[in-house]
Amino acid sequence: MKTINETGFGRREFLKKGVVAMGALTAVPVLDPFGGLFNDPKQVVSVVKIRDGRIDYAVEQAVDLLGGISEVTKNCKKIMLKPNLVSDDPNSTTKPVVIKTLAVMMKKAGKEVCIGEGSAAAAGINADANGVQFTRKSELLDKLQQQVFDKLGYTALAGELGVPLINLHTGELVDVEVPDAHFFKKLTIHKSLKDIDMLCSVPMMKTHALATVTLGLKNVIGLYPGSAYCSVRSCVHTEAEQGGSPGIAFEILDMVKANKLGLTVIDGSMAMEGEGPSNGKLVKMDLIIAGTNALAADMVGAAIMGIGHTEVPTFLVAHQSGLRPSSLDEIEIRGESIEAVKRDFIRATVIPWHSIKDWFGAKEV
Repeated sequence: MKTINETGFGRREFLKKGVVAMGALTAVPVLDPFGGLFNDPKQVVSVVKIRDGRIDYAVEQAVDLLGGISEVTKNCKKIMLKPNLVSDDPNSTTKPVVIKTLAVMMKKAGKEVCIGEGSAAAAGINADANGVQFTRKSELLDKLQQQVFDKLGYTALAGELGVPLINLHTGELVDVEVPDAHFFKKLTIHKSLKDIDMLCSVPMMKTHALATVTLGLKNVIGLYPGSAYCSVRSCVHTEAEQGGSPGIAFEILDMVKANKLGLTVIDGSMAMEGEGPSNGKLVKMDLIIAGTNALAADMVGAAIMGIGHTEVPTFLVAHQSGLRPSSLDEIEIRGESIEAVKRDFIRATVIPWHSIKDWFGAKEV
């Protein structure tokens, strides 16, 4: 296993190995989640305040500030919206109205839209008073995901919109190579992820006990199918930690590189501080943050939470690998300024995976 420094690469090397490799694995167009890596212009991130409870209008405005839905989805026909549905608890998950607004915008722009997720837990299935158990069993994963979709209103939403709702845990899976992998040179993902032209990450703004923050990049952990990697991602976290992954950074960045992440829209309407991603305190932020560069959007989101980019392991590994932006100075922020909406969040108690797995996914069902 290579160390972070040994796996680091410069801009020229990334262009030759990373983007070219991605082109060989995916259908044209090739999306770079760290878009603009080789260009001088600053990456653009929009920050919009929700007013009068109009989350839908704030989402539309945030996308418009990036150039509009046609621009951010240019050359992309099939798009998957990936909310953050860690469990069936509505207090720790992406609000359906954010997904609905994006889906309507994309459909009006002539796009084919689907909604996909692989949730971690559901009460009474793999979560109870004794903890959260992991499972690879398809029948349990199907029940888990259906309960999450039903309870959070996504089943009804998908029916209303007339869009497919995809359980990323089970079904047809495919293996994909990971260009310039930090740890996983090959990953297994749901075939629908290979068939789309763009993935849109739509997380809830939260602190996180393993990753420090849950934002657009961390949200891709839900792409690890439980039938291959266990629910709660117990198996993948154990393997990556043994390989030296700091704060689950390797498993986040490798999954990003294996996919076509082209838009991040952070649901900061109601955020969570403290013991996230599920047991923290709710904070009414009334914000929507959006960007086509996942790293830039997340750095702005973290800064608004009062968390510097050097505090987030995923950002540090990305920067040590030569990915940009490496500082907020390289980002053009449209809409509200960071200082105008900033709130210093209470951090989660950061605990390494091996210290919590006895509670969080140690026992198989």
